Amino acid sequence: MSEAAQRAFDLKTKPRGSLGRLEEIAVRIAALQEVTVPPIPAPAIVVAAADHGVAAEGVSAYPQEVTAQMVANFVAGGAAINVLAREAGAQLVVIDAGVVTPCEQPEVRSLRFGAGTASIVRGPAMAREVAAAAVEAGRALAAELVGNGIGIVALGEMGIGNTTSASALSAKLLPAEPAQVCGRGTGLDDAGLARKVEVVASALAVNDVAADDPLGVLAALGGFEIALLVGVILGCREERVPVLLDGFITGASALVATRLEPGAIDALIAAHRSPEPGHALVLAELGLEPLLDLRLRLGEGSGAALALPIVRSSLALLADMASFDHAGVTDAGR
Repeated sequence: MSEAAQRAFDLKTKPRGSLGRLEEIAVRIAALQEVTVPPIPAPAIVVAAADHGVAAEGVSAYPQEVTAQMVANFVAGGAAINVLAREAGAQLVVIDAGVVTPCEQPEVRSLRFGAGTASIVRGPAMAREVAAAAVEAGRALAAELVGNGIGIVALGEMGIGNTTSASALSAKLLPAEPAQVCGRGTGLDDAGLARKVEVVASALAVNDVAADDPLGVLAALGGFEIALLVGVILGCREERVPVLLDGFITGASALVATRLEPGAIDALIAAHRSPEPGHALVLAELGLEPLLDLRLRLGEGSGAALALPIVRSSLALLADMASFDHAGVTDAGR
């Protein structure tokens, strides 16, 4: 269907290819959904939150209790993602996948797999069966969202220490050296960054799992929220619904998802490139060119929320823009 969609774009009142990547986005979604002109989708932003045992190793500039505090901020509507979701007209779905202190609010969906993972420098983050259950819960969530009329899903996350987990996953699966994938996260100084590299190297040594066992790698090095988002990606691909990735952590989820099911790449759109060095490497491995580069390092799905209007606009142009024949405009490009 990609050829038919591109042909439909070529018949619009514009020079061939003049809408650049907007045409590419819409054509990719048309191919995913096996239609010539996809509908303009209702958007949702899934923000999965969980804590990480590795936070105790001094890998973050913020204490672990900030995870629960930020979930409460999401509920109160005061976080950046709340503002951006409102601007994008997107439903915000906040998931507690394993925060140490649960948020007992109806606005937070509880899909908990524990009160934070174990520290990856001491052994696996979680049992293999827990990782598998989190992935399946993500698949079910995607199917539920689509069943409720959602046509595009943007991903976000919250979890103190999760850039360390994402760095370890990326180092194992790319593969890459820890220093190549570790960045400053939420604001580490030089000593903190060196400590983070050391922790990732230790985690890789302690968890000697084969790189060709992506579920095993996820269980050993991942987080509950990362595992859940792996499942959301896989579920969206099954439902032929596009997924907007946010930054490095959701990129790590995508890396795991595509190792589990290579066809998942068809559903993925990279919203932006974060300053985390590992993110550029992950995007290159996935063959994805980000839509934006705003030096965002917030997480929460902020970059994905900003890219949502771009994706919806690409589909609106394909659906609603007049053709040369309909508008009575001479097509000099035939």
